[in-house]
Amino acid sequence: MGVLNTIRQVLGLGVETDATREADPEDLFGMSTAYLSMEADLGFVPTGEAALCFADVDSTAFREARSDVEAVLEIGQEETGTAASFIEDSHGYSWVVLRDPDFEDLVTSVHFAADTLIEGGFGSRLLAALFSFDRDRTTAYWVYSFRRGAYYPFVPTGGRERDSALEFKLESNLDGELETEADTSYWYPMWPDGDAHPWG
Repeated sequence: MGVLNTIRQVLGLGVETDATREADPEDLFGMSTAYLSMEADLGFVPTGEAALCFADVDSTAFREARSDVEAVLEIGQEETGTAASFIEDSHGYSWVVLRDPDFEDLVTSVHFAADTLIEGGFGSRLLAALFSFDRDRTTAYWVYSFRRGAYYPFVPTGGRERDSALEFKLESNLDGELETEADTSYWYPMWPDGDAHPWG
């Protein structure tokens, strides 16, 4: 099975029948408190970056919805200083990458972007939201799967390897604060290119 098909099955277009609960963009606000536990209990600090991954649609309506996202984030940048950029990865998926030292502003901006696409009728195109943390040169991500309506941890270690033990520790520590994915087969590895973030 190719990487693109796996992404579609686990995070995107092929798992409606496998969804355990309906995704709710309000779930994203769970990170507003969970990040405090990441730092206080586990020593992971926010990197100041988060991202929203979605699949484009070649239609006028979608282009208008994407323009609405850009407008919302531009207003947000004026108010909070959260910088936003749009990039496309090597698999053809689009990302809204957000940067802000204030973690709660990041969470709010990710929510605004996701909610704007949902209001435009393109919630089914949302794949995942990622929040990144660092500890002693280890980067860990909390991934929110919109198709599963749940979070899961992802800790890449390079060379398409992951630290499963640390992922289980993260899940165990934050299970009471976040709606976590119980089926670990859906903890999809969003591999970065080299040492970069998954969004490049």
